[in-house]
This record gives sequence, structure tokens and C-alpha cells, in this order.
Amino acid sequence: MTRLRTLVELTRAPAALTVLGDTAVGAVAAGRPLRGRRALLPLASVSLYWAGMALNDWADRERDAVERPERPIPAGRIGPDQALRVAVALGSCGALAAACAGPAEARVGAGLAASVAGYDAVLKHGAAGPAGMALCRGLDVLLGAGGDRAAWPAAAVLAGHTGGVTALARGEVDGTGVPTAAAALAGTALTAAAVVAGRCASPRHRVAAAGAALVYAAKVGSAQWRTCRRPDGTTVRAATRAGIRGMVPLQVALVARRDLRAAAVLAAAVPLARYVGSRVEIA
Repeated sequence: MTRLRTLVELTRAPAALTVLGDTAVGAVAAGRPLRGRRALLPLASVSLYWAGMALNDWADRERDAVERPERPIPAGRIGPDQALRVAVALGSCGALAAACAGPAEARVGAGLAASVAGYDAVLKHGAAGPAGMALCRGLDVLLGAGGDRAAWPAAAVLAGHTGGVTALARGEVDGTGVPTAAAALAGTALTAAAVVAGRCASPRHRVAAAGAALVYAAKVGSAQWRTCRRPDGTTVRAATRAGIRGMVPLQVALVARRDLRAAAVLAAAVPLARYVGSRVEIA
């Protein structure tokens, strides 16, 4: 039981709830339902997410020994080599599941796996870190679309949100600058506007998308506004968690533009995302 808890903490297992909707967004945008072998794509997405979290802790083990000594590796609950093996195993399972869905999905899955590894091992602490994380999220959406260009705008919306959250999350320990907080807030406003302005199947679909976008903007934007006023580590952490929780209503809004039933299913995950986001770190 203790080992299972360690693995759950290492992979941030509950937070995978916030990536399950990515493939749904891509599938709906491209008009390619998650049926048959394509039903494996959400599982591929989750496996690759968990792999990225494990690899994140492996790559940051020395930094975490100072800043977050309670995490599994610095706390001695799992060794670095073991954590790396977990990351490789989960990444391989994710790539294999994507390959089983089709050749196009295999290519996107391989690109996503490479991007996750590149972010954790190379890009994370550099200037390109937020862009690297945004690329991972965008590719996760395209995984559900099999790379179809019809899903590129939706992928860009989720990628943009992710980049803003990642840039802000860098200040979870020491705080951030007001310009960074203001840029994240502006990005949230632009993201919500892009969702509402995008192509919708009908006026009814647009109203539903606008409602979900409003929930997203209110929850995420209010936390980021507080960070603009007080950009210390505690406030930044709260805004980061709000950004994590905001992934789900944003996914709901994007799906609602074309498929109200799928949006309703995703919306059921919003309360769970709120619970998860209050307890899980992504940095």
C-alpha cells in the first residue's frame, strides 16, 4: 500500500483527470469519434502524462531536495533509477496505445512522447520551458484528432492556456513578477474570447460554449488577478491550481462548440477537477 501511494504521488495520478478531455477536444474538432481502437487514445494520453510527471521528479531530484524535500525521491521513498524506469514504462505504454489506434495517431503519439521527455530533461528551467509545455498540451489534443488540421485551432487554445499557467507556476516557490502575472491574466481573457469567437455548430452550441468559457475565465482569471496584486509564492500556487482546474471547463467549452453530449460528459468532471487541482502540484 505504501509503494502504491508513492507511485500515485510520483505520477500525480489523480491529476490525469485534467488531460482526459484533451483527446476528446481533438476528436470532436476533427469529427473523428473515440470509437474502436481510437478509444485507446485517452489511455495513451494519461499514460504519457504520468510518464511526464515521473520524469519531472527524476530530472528535478536535486532541486526538489532543497525546495520540495517531501516528494518521493528526495524523501527516499523511491530511488532515482526506479522513478526513471516508471517513467520509461509508462511512456512506452502510452506510445504503444497511440500506435494501436492508427498510423497517424502513432506519429503524433511519438512526437508527444519526445516532447514530454524534451521538456522535462532539457527545456523546463530555460526560457523555452512554457513553450515546451504548451507544445505537449497541443500535441495531446492533436492525438485525439490523429493530427487533423481541423483540430489545430482548438489545440492552439489549450496550448496557449498551458503556456500561461506554466510561466506563472515558475513562481510557486519565490513568487513572480507583476508583468508575468498580468500576461497570464491577459492570456486567459484572450483564450476565453477565442473559444466564443470560434466556429460553432449552431447558436445553441455557441451559448453552451460561452457559458463554459465564462466559468473558465471567472475561476482562472480571478486567481490570476489576485496574483497581479500580490505576486508572492502562496498566491502564485493558488493561481497555478486554478489554472489546472480551469483545464476542464476550457475543454468543455471547446467540445460544446460541436458536441453538446460530449460536453455534458466532460462537465461532470469539473467538481473532481476542482478537488484534484487543490491538492496536486504540476511543477
